Amino acid sequence: MGVGHDEDFGAFVARAWPGLVRTAVLLTGDITRAEDLAQEALVRTHRRWRSVRRQDAPEAYVRVAMVNLQRSWWRRRAYREVLVDAVPDRAAPPGGFGTASDPDEVLAAALATLPPRMRATLVLRFYEDLSERQVADALGCAVGTVKSQTSRGLEQLRAALADAGHDGSGSTLGSATDDTARSTS
Repeated sequence: MGVGHDEDFGAFVARAWPGLVRTAVLLTGDITRAEDLAQEALVRTHRRWRSVRRQDAPEAYVRVAMVNLQRSWWRRRAYREVLVDAVPDRAAPPGGFGTASDPDEVLAAALATLPPRMRATLVLRFYEDLSERQVADALGCAVGTVKSQTSRGLEQLRAALADAGHDGSGSTLGSATDDTARSTS
């Protein structure tokens, strides 16, 4: 690994970092966990940088690495028991959806209530603007699975936002999901 290799990778990280962290926040629901996820994906990418940089879209490689790392984290977390005094009826951000003033914050909080695979599907499909085929490749599933996860995810997302008194309009993801949902139905 020469100096040019490290400089090239450093330039890539500087350019891609903000977008990778935004995607990771939507995947994890937590800024600290998102930064760790993006950093770990970049560490793994650095090991294979010579072959990755020759690809047309090295950011896509990092996104797939983030999704895979997040899936591994979900699997490990699923086997742990957490004892609590009272079990809530459903997950909600602290203070509920209604406390966020920014529509994107409201949407991110609603996304955090979705199951991990469904959340990853919606984030990759609408936030990263990937095609159904690209999402299927990133998640290692069939295009039909992406379509069904997208449809069910949008339905659950709309219901969560409606329950909280929000319609999803005005947010970055809200307008994109309405237009695309019509085409996938």
